Amino acid sequence: MSTEFIEAAQAARAQRWDRFLSRLPDFADQPQPLPAEGTLLRVTGLVLEAAGLRLPLGAACEVRMDHEAPVQAEVVGFNGDRAFLMPTGELHGLASGARVLPRPAPIAVPQLGKDAHPWRRSEDRGLLLPVGPGLLGRVVDPHGQPMDRRGPLAACAVAPLARRPINAMDRAPVRQPLDTGVRAINTMLTVGRGQRLGLFAGTGVGKSVLLGMMARYTTADVIVVGLIGERGREVKEFIEDILGEEGLARSVVVAAPADSPALVRMQGATYATAIAEHFRDQGRHVLLLMDSLTRYAMAQREIALAIGEPPATKGYPPSCFTKLPQLVERSGNGLHGVGSITAFYTVLSEGDDQQDPIADAARGILDGHIVLSRELAEGGHYPAIDVEKSVSRVMTSVADKAHLDAARRARQLLARYNRARDLIQLGAYTPGHDAELDLAVRLHPQLMALLQQGIQEHAPLELGKQQLTALVGG
Repeated sequence: MSTEFIEAAQAARAQRWDRFLSRLPDFADQPQPLPAEGTLLRVTGLVLEAAGLRLPLGAACEVRMDHEAPVQAEVVGFNGDRAFLMPTGELHGLASGARVLPRPAPIAVPQLGKDAHPWRRSEDRGLLLPVGPGLLGRVVDPHGQPMDRRGPLAACAVAPLARRPINAMDRAPVRQPLDTGVRAINTMLTVGRGQRLGLFAGTGVGKSVLLGMMARYTTADVIVVGLIGERGREVKEFIEDILGEEGLARSVVVAAPADSPALVRMQGATYATAIAEHFRDQGRHVLLLMDSLTRYAMAQREIALAIGEPPATKGYPPSCFTKLPQLVERSGNGLHGVGSITAFYTVLSEGDDQQDPIADAARGILDGHIVLSRELAEGGHYPAIDVEKSVSRVMTSVADKAHLDAARRARQLLARYNRARDLIQLGAYTPGHDAELDLAVRLHPQLMALLQQGIQEHAPLELGKQQLTALVGG
């Protein structure tokens, strides 16, 4: 190594140190907050009220009593000098006067390096949860703790739950079709990579089975499943019976059962989305399955009503309809087309009411909706997708003209048959008077057979297109 090279390297290092030392006076002039400690004053239902804290919304805290395990909580509101916190665990053992300690925020320091910004943006006081390839094949709770009893997580970093939204102009448009492996969706409701759809259904019509089929057969690099507010029994059944070993191997499951606190259920949905964002930023194509968006809205309703927000439509406060698009808009295509999140959100329609306020709001913010019919399910037609009431808003951008024409023709024939179904069942239909109806009656059994599929059957996109075109073109 030459003497000139060593001297040049030493000079460059000395210059970096000079820049670093020159910034220290500015750093010393900036006030650094001292750690604060609050006092628990009141517990009302689900809400903890503390004094002596000045923290931003979403800040994580610990509530401590002597000789008791600390209770994790999060700031969800404030009134004057009183902070409202929502716990993420049981409240047993707490009493008035308990200490409320915020999560410490690291101090920003000047950076050393040629291209470094003078100050590193210090982390907020929110939760930092594990993300990374070590989550694949694992089942975790909303706190990032393993639930599958397979030991601690490996090869994981930590990341905040909250992220800045992506500029809409930086997202790539949805242009590539995505093979879900479900023939009814591939042929009649073609999905695009980066699209966000809702599965609208009542209880017991097969939405969890449909999610499991998509998890096994969809052509995606990573699958993230968020089980939010569902029955605890269904968590293990979904993983073992519906998802299976093949689906779990490339999946991450975040489970927040119905008995979890409202804040934990909301955190589970946000955590699942943050994991999907991490893999998308790595350039991967992610399938996000969340069951259900309605339980997420119900959790927000519990929190909002507990801190005094007035109810609006059917008891849902206005903040519920603000939180929904904030969660949904985090999925989609990544910056400049690098990576994508294709998301399916189940939406419970109470009493099969499609005008439920959450269902109505979800239809407005999603890129399409797939309606599952109880009538079809009761008739043994699975998956029970009502094609006439369902729509994919990006199908015209991801399907070729021949496919679009065949799907449009199939819809017309199904609609024509359903309008005359009562006459057919009563025996009042006579062939030969309406050529369109005659064709619809003749092809209806074959169309219905095409739209049905067994849970263990994989239906590729190209094969489904060929079958549909051959059927309605014949």
